[in-house]
Amino acid sequence: MKKVISAFLIFFSISPVFADELNDKINILYAQNDLQDAFNLLVTIPEEERTATNWLLMGNILQDEKKIDDAIFMYNSAISADEKSFKAHYNLANIYFEQNENEKAIAEYKKAVKYNPNFAYGFYNLGCAYLKAGKYKAAKWEFLRAIDLNNQIADFHYNLAYTYKQLKNEKQAKVYLGYYNKIIEREQ
Repeated sequence: MKKVISAFLIFFSISPVFADELNDKINILYAQNDLQDAFNLLVTIPEEERTATNWLLMGNILQDEKKIDDAIFMYNSAISADEKSFKAHYNLANIYFEQNENEKAIAEYKKAVKYNPNFAYGFYNLGCAYLKAGKYKAAKWEFLRAIDLNNQIADFHYNLAYTYKQLKNEKQAKVYLGYYNKIIEREQ
């Protein structure tokens, strides 16, 4: 019986070399926006052998297909495979944000920036979630962190200007609106 189980496991597990080649092919297909073929290859990997990146890509594809509950499952599976998968936390937060589940979104954005403290968009979206929740002081600090990491994104400055306006600080609102306008002018 033991030999049968071992043979079964060997037959149904993927060798490390083949797994690397398969993941490379999946990543190429995904990068080429050949999502269906990438997904079809992903599902050939046994669940217990999927990496956090495999689960993340499956979640991304399902989210693009508007299969939100399935995408949430995949992102949570990515997090189970690697708690520090900041992209899975970030994508999960984006879903919660869109579903108006601000507290869940805030919690996931916080994890995303905890695991990648150089992730400007993580701080920016955390600021947006705070802004949506009416927590303007918290939003201000997250927008400032995002700008500290990347001061060339117009939206970062615009939302900070709006936040200062909500905080009744017209002077700072004008300063950041000015930065926003300069970035927009340069982009045209």
